[in-house]
Amino acid sequence: MSDERHLQPVASAGPADGVDELPAVDGRVPGRRGQATRRKLLDATRDALDTASYRDLTVVDIARRAGTSPATFYQYFPDVEHAVLVLAEEVAQRAGALTELVGGEWKGAAGVETARRLVAGFMAYWEDHRPVLRVVELATEEGDLRFQALRVRSLNEVTRALADVVEQYRKAGRVPADVEPMATAGSLVAMLAHTAAHRYGFEFWGIRTDDLEVSLSRIVYWTATGQKQPG
Repeated sequence: MSDERHLQPVASAGPADGVDELPAVDGRVPGRRGQATRRKLLDATRDALDTASYRDLTVVDIARRAGTSPATFYQYFPDVEHAVLVLAEEVAQRAGALTELVGGEWKGAAGVETARRLVAGFMAYWEDHRPVLRVVELATEEGDLRFQALRVRSLNEVTRALADVVEQYRKAGRVPADVEPMATAGSLVAMLAHTAAHRYGFEFWGIRTDDLEVSLSRIVYWTATGQKQPG
């Protein structure tokens, strides 16, 4: 049976609180059961990206995984690409947790621990969302401005937060006066993102992830604060 009866007119729907309440293809906002179906389709898309190439993924594949029909899929998304874009939007929103990790103490041993939590946070973020982030990276490299914008937005807040730390220590005379905070923070964030994305490549080279995180933490701590790591 079609899920069309679970789509409510926009006028009767409550305020949208997140991506799960975005309108369907026909402009109507899904009701509760419609949202559940939409979520099931998104989860099936994400699961499929674990084992299939983004370019090879089909609506039939996703619908089969979700236990529904291609016709139902098309009620919520015009094509596979748009479903992946919704997943990418969700992942970008969850990057806010990385920004929170920058908000700790950056002085002395506590600062070293803050740097370590930030590095571990990047590793965990990429691991949790690897199938979607892999598509975001690929599409960005291919010049897709939609995915590029999501990538930039997901890392913008954590970059600015880290730039504030650099600026704080530059004003205190710990970091050289000619250091540009946003350029420095952007370089650190790019390093963390790239390393997290390729952690298995490092492991193939025989570099343990724990050792990698320690090295990254030292780089982040010293670069952001200009302080020698205690101990």
